[in-house]
Amino acid sequence: MSRNPTFVSPFHRPHCLAAAAQSGKAKLTHPGKAILAGGIAGGIEICITFPTEYVKTQLQLDEKANPPRYKGIGSSSTESMCMVDCVKQTVDGHGVRGLYRGLSSLLYGSIPKAAVRFGVFEFLSNKMRDESGKLDSTRGLLCGLGAGVAEAVVVVCPMETVKVKFIHDQSSANPKYRGFFHGVREIVRTEGLRGTYQGLTATVLKQGSNQAIRFYVMTSLRNWYKGEDPNKAINPLVTGAFGAFAGAVSVFGNTPLDVIKTRMQGLEAHKYKSTLDCAVKIMKHEGPKAFYKGTVPRLGRVCMDVAIVFIIYEEVVKVLNKVWKTD
Repeated sequence: MSRNPTFVSPFHRPHCLAAAAQSGKAKLTHPGKAILAGGIAGGIEICITFPTEYVKTQLQLDEKANPPRYKGIGSSSTESMCMVDCVKQTVDGHGVRGLYRGLSSLLYGSIPKAAVRFGVFEFLSNKMRDESGKLDSTRGLLCGLGAGVAEAVVVVCPMETVKVKFIHDQSSANPKYRGFFHGVREIVRTEGLRGTYQGLTATVLKQGSNQAIRFYVMTSLRNWYKGEDPNKAINPLVTGAFGAFAGAVSVFGNTPLDVIKTRMQGLEAHKYKSTLDCAVKIMKHEGPKAFYKGTVPRLGRVCMDVAIVFIIYEEVVKVLNKVWKTD
């Protein structure tokens, strides 16, 4: 007589996994170490890559419905020319420091964002590994999805809303935000706490898909590189190359969601009734190409971002493993 198949949750961690880890077959990263290492990596990374984020956001906010501010928007010119013109106008009008407008909002958010991302990923992945401690690509995708949703709700949405408002404010004739805390205070005063959670749906979709894609690619490449040895060391340069590739894949996979999220968080977000309404209006008034505005600067930023974050994260974890003993 056949038995009914038993459902096994992907979050089920076999009892033999602990024994495998103790025998040296697998080394797991404690979520506490992941939180600390992720926060350090996130803070360093954003200081390096922020100018590309600034340019990307400016290009996405430069709608075709309005007179284009940057040469090349809506013409046959390449997006690279638009990037150069954006940088030139910003530096001419505000100096090099203008390229870092809104950095404080991202810096204050990037540290907890990366901390939540890696902490949740390691927490979930530790429960989803097989008996040998290996995490397959599918479960890596699920863990990445969970990490992306968590960081979107806890950190990314309010952080990104403030950042986009800061950058958009600079393009106004009379900027009204004098700094990070003044800007946050004004946003909350005039729009309430909900004012920092504009575009939540789009942000969850973006971050969830972002991390699902990146951790899927990273898990796949790591498993391929390590082969049968789950504890095989990976050179930081190799980790960086894997990270850059994972970042590039995620850019081409979800830039339309990033454009929608940016519009939903800008100073003119009131024009859109919902995330779907925003997507429909972009398609109607600007065409499908508008969903890929800012792809080139975002590609440069994200590839550097993911590569740098994973390199620093892995190296910090190695140091923590020496000074912070966990089971």
